[in-house]
Amino acid sequence: MLFVLNFNLLSQTVDIQHVEPPFWWIGMANDQLQIMIHGDNISSYRPKIESDKVVLKSTHIGESPNYLFIDVEVLSDAEAGVINIDFYKGGEQRFSNRYELKERKKGAEDVEGFDQSDVMYLITPDRYANGDTHNDEIEGMKEPLNRGAEYGRHGGDIKGIIDRLNYIDDMGFTAIWLNPLLENDQDEWSYHGYATTDYYKVDSRFGTNEDYLKLCQKSRERGIGVIMDIIVNHCGSHHWWMKDPPYYDWINRQDLPYQETNHRKTTLLDPHVSKSDRDIMVNGWFVPAMPDLNQRNSFMSTYLIQNSIWWIEYLGLAGIRQDTYSYPFREFMTDWTCAIMNEYPNFNIVGEEWTDNQNIIAYWQRDKVNHDGYTSCLPSQMDFPLTMALHKGMNEDEGWGTGLMRLYDALSNDFIYAHSDDLVIFPDNHDMSRIFTQVNENIDLFNNSIVFMLTTRGTPQLYYGTEILMSNKGTDSHGIIRSDFPGGWKEDKSDATTGKNINDDAIEAQFFIKKLLNWRKDQKVIHYGDLIHFVPDQGTYVYFRYNEDRKVMIVLNKNKEDSLLGLSRFSEVLSFGEKGREVISDQPIEIGASLQLKAMTPMIIEFD
Repeated sequence: MLFVLNFNLLSQTVDIQHVEPPFWWIGMANDQLQIMIHGDNISSYRPKIESDKVVLKSTHIGESPNYLFIDVEVLSDAEAGVINIDFYKGGEQRFSNRYELKERKKGAEDVEGFDQSDVMYLITPDRYANGDTHNDEIEGMKEPLNRGAEYGRHGGDIKGIIDRLNYIDDMGFTAIWLNPLLENDQDEWSYHGYATTDYYKVDSRFGTNEDYLKLCQKSRERGIGVIMDIIVNHCGSHHWWMKDPPYYDWINRQDLPYQETNHRKTTLLDPHVSKSDRDIMVNGWFVPAMPDLNQRNSFMSTYLIQNSIWWIEYLGLAGIRQDTYSYPFREFMTDWTCAIMNEYPNFNIVGEEWTDNQNIIAYWQRDKVNHDGYTSCLPSQMDFPLTMALHKGMNEDEGWGTGLMRLYDALSNDFIYAHSDDLVIFPDNHDMSRIFTQVNENIDLFNNSIVFMLTTRGTPQLYYGTEILMSNKGTDSHGIIRSDFPGGWKEDKSDATTGKNINDDAIEAQFFIKKLLNWRKDQKVIHYGDLIHFVPDQGTYVYFRYNEDRKVMIVLNKNKEDSLLGLSRFSEVLSFGEKGREVISDQPIEIGASLQLKAMTPMIIEFD
């Protein structure tokens, strides 16, 4: 965001480098605002505000002389406009900063977050489409374009995503989760976006804040919500404040030798844990290039909370995906989630907690009754345990506790969660091998995986390129997992959006997913219906989604030969002679003694 600081120069000029948030809004649920001002020796000045819009409550001087934190209350009857923050020294006014309070968009407080009716399309922006070649390299930024490098910047940008909204919409996706777009002015590997160097500015190689806003607006016009990837655990080593932190404890282990986190997430829940182990988990850094933020510092905490709310209000987001959810100070995560949900009661946030331990996933979700009394306001979590069960279940031979039983057992443990239906489910993402690779490029297992993810409980997410069988066979390199989407660059010989030079299997998979996504859009029974499942037997796993009006029968099938599925064991749900339609093949179905199954082929049968 380019914001203009207009100074009424009186007797002195001060180089103010940052005012954050750069502006705010009237009429917010929380009327308290803390403004961070960063400039040369700014702490030697005293701010005053004479306004009918706000009341200056207090001023805090940073431990660095170059910071002031100003607490103001935005009055309930304030009108949008500009206030002047006047700065005094020696009893005289020396200069003034104009700060804008904006009018909120109509209905901003009632923004609807994503839910089970949505399917997310996860995009790594640098690797999706290059819509504006003029921003491929920006003078003064550290890492240049290098499309030939696995971990280099390839040039994808916001304009490229906007240009492909028609494709995303036509495929049937109703939400877009974008890997981080904020500035990552790092020396290398800056393409992924997880080392923020400016929390209020889109990376210029992706576009501008206005471009991000345009993307959100154009997406909403199509009924597509945008989910922002936010990181409050760490920043980038080249963040501007790293040269001059406002406080001596702004960063964890700020003046101590580097210590990597132990990634032991159980230490946060363990009743027998040692303090030293827990401290390493919370205070350790991911990598040397990602300094670990100390949310126990109240100014850092407020800064991060306000920053998230600022982006929600500015963009009109449909959700946040919070990176590395358990790594920050956990009491802060309660404050952060509750502040957002208090401001936007219908919003949604999904946390990332990479573990196969369902108890750890459940611990962080709102309304969970925990052994240590911990609570939060987090609506959703990424269901990594279900993903891991899918990978094992599709590849293993069928057995007492293997194969499809992995899925059955994972869902059987839903009693652990406060709100299992609110979890986000996914076959893969940007940090793990693609699902087509996970199933050893077996198209039948791929189809079974997709059917499961689009019909079981929760909100599904698919990674870009899943629809055309993108793979990382033979490597687990993240640079390859996040390969370029075909057709996103003018020089590409193939184009996934038109089918040009895309192989037949990929086109068939694309059609398969498109058909299911567009069918799912109107299926409230899939979105919010109950789920009943039956113990897998002889290579099949059968479950039903149902409500008062409809029911849908899903059959996952790993049998390598055509077979008959006896239906008598499903009599508590099915009735003899019922008629339905198989969604994938569009074939009519009448319930009898058995159901003919084609080898390795899943089925979705809907009944009115």
